[in-house]
Amino acid sequence: MSTLIKYLTGLGLGVALSFTAGTALAAEGGECGDFINAEGYTEHLACSKAPIDFTNKGSLQNGAKMFMNYCAGCHSAKYVRHSRIAKDLEIPPELVEKYLMVTTDQIGDHINAEIDPEVQASWFGAPPPDLSLETRLRGDDWVYTYLLSFYEDPSRPWGANNLVLKNVAMPHVLNNLQQDLSDEEFKSEVGDLVNYMAWMAEPVRHDRQVIGFFVIIFLLVLLIPVWLLNKEFWKDVK
Repeated sequence: MSTLIKYLTGLGLGVALSFTAGTALAAEGGECGDFINAEGYTEHLACSKAPIDFTNKGSLQNGAKMFMNYCAGCHSAKYVRHSRIAKDLEIPPELVEKYLMVTTDQIGDHINAEIDPEVQASWFGAPPPDLSLETRLRGDDWVYTYLLSFYEDPSRPWGANNLVLKNVAMPHVLNNLQQDLSDEEFKSEVGDLVNYMAWMAEPVRHDRQVIGFFVIIFLLVLLIPVWLLNKEFWKDVK
């Protein structure tokens, strides 16, 4: 698929078709890591499909609430402004100011964790990463599977480990939520969180995909008169 995109880019079609490559690669699935099972054998962990839907404003709004409640205490999202959240997710600014601005009192500010990175490093071994572009770096499915793959491990400092990222320093911050909800309800909540994180990483993704689709349709339609014109120009050439 990547070779096809590179070839089409030379024809001026790469930008229009790039979203189809991402969709195709996502459909192919993938592995999110290896783990040792109870019998001591290595098994491959397949990625679970993240429920990404930027048209579902309810999911994105709930994901924003999840992020601010469970993630923003340690992680920053320095490329995202609270005002952009209010505008794009259709949340009244006064509600954003009241419920989602936990680290600042200015709606135009970015999401920044208000904990000294050196203090965080002493707690976790390294400062928690900025999450603005995490789904672009890791992939939507990887982040979704990672958040669903914590398990109890008394040998770890925070009492939890992860099948996707072994010996991860991050504690299982969603543990209480997981205990209070059914498996399906918990997956739905995590899905909303990852949907929001995917929006943070690329707010214009849905618009880009829609525009790309119509660009492809336009180019396919344009191909017909171009082909006919070419045929007309060359009809007398032997």
